[in-house]
Amino acid sequence: MSAYARLPVAFSRGEGARLWDSAGNEYLDALAGVAVCGLGHAHPAIAQAINDQVGHLLHTSNLYRIPLQEALATKLNALAGMERAFFANSGAEANEAALKIARRYGHGRGISNPKIVVMTGSFHGRTLATLSATGNARVQAGFEPLVQNFIRIPYDDSSALEALPEQTRKEIVAVLLEPIQGEGGIIVPTNNYLDQIRAICNSQSWLMMLDEVQTGLCRTGRWFAFQHSQSQPDVITLAKSLGNGIPIGVCLARGEAARVIQPGSHGSTCGGNPLACRAALAVLETLEQQNLAQRASQLGQRMLESFQKSLRDLPEVQAIRGQGLMIGIVLDRPCTTLMKSALEERLLLNVTAGNVIRLLPPLIISDKEADTIVERINKLIRAFLKDSQNSK
Repeated sequence: MSAYARLPVAFSRGEGARLWDSAGNEYLDALAGVAVCGLGHAHPAIAQAINDQVGHLLHTSNLYRIPLQEALATKLNALAGMERAFFANSGAEANEAALKIARRYGHGRGISNPKIVVMTGSFHGRTLATLSATGNARVQAGFEPLVQNFIRIPYDDSSALEALPEQTRKEIVAVLLEPIQGEGGIIVPTNNYLDQIRAICNSQSWLMMLDEVQTGLCRTGRWFAFQHSQSQPDVITLAKSLGNGIPIGVCLARGEAARVIQPGSHGSTCGGNPLACRAALAVLETLEQQNLAQRASQLGQRMLESFQKSLRDLPEVQAIRGQGLMIGIVLDRPCTTLMKSALEERLLLNVTAGNVIRLLPPLIISDKEADTIVERINKLIRAFLKDSQNSK
């Protein structure tokens, strides 16, 4: 099916932050499979873990205990300050679990019509419920009627949450948001935004649910992006880089939110199977051993400052923003054609929200590779702006 507008390249192998296409051309990866390959391509520790597990056991089903799943849940909960985990196969499925937790939590409080607050500009997945929670009318078009009982408010505006009518507030059970909006254009909220949301949720007995599918696991310079604030969420969803390419998602919860899912109320055939959990445990061990949270923080700051210096003479560059190795360069015009132009410069990047160059490089990139990314993007932007001017 024509679900993807694919670029004209096919890759045959990868190593670290490099990829090679079927013709043998080498590319520098500044996208990491959209934040999936946080440890880069063909990482030896991940390859060894996967190869070893394939020869032992792939799947038994969740009808039985899975020790690797239990070990992974224990590790993730310790890192995130949570209590229980539900494993799935993707970020969308992890968010589905969070939405189901919120509704079941609401019914347990006697709320027959539970509602969930979500944000404009958000992205939570492409299943019908997560699509409905997403704040992008373009990706929702043609799939109506959408799932009901989502209340949408502006991102990074806690006053909009406080201003909701009293009758509406009585039916709200949770607030779902991204600590940094990724698909929305690398939108970094004000420093106290999550703390303000946490305080409101506390006062109303609402669940605070964070979609960390793109921001989690050292991407922003901490294990989780919420750790840049002072607030602990009730529910966290993760996926993408957790398996470094092996599909896995997880919904973590604490307190009452951790207890509402009981046998028979939710499930996943392959969620948390031995292969995925073995890969994820190797990912966490590598992130920890190599102190990649601190590395992402330092290298991300280096790249931000380099971009600000190299692009400061261009008024067409409206903003350069990000946290850790999650960086967005905002232009004053649509620039999706840059993705194809970047291939000609042997660079992989992404454009989101129409005019934001999104960079999500592997956390293992070297200083030299980071500098090369900055140099090539500087060249691409200047050539793009020149062509745009000439075409007027």
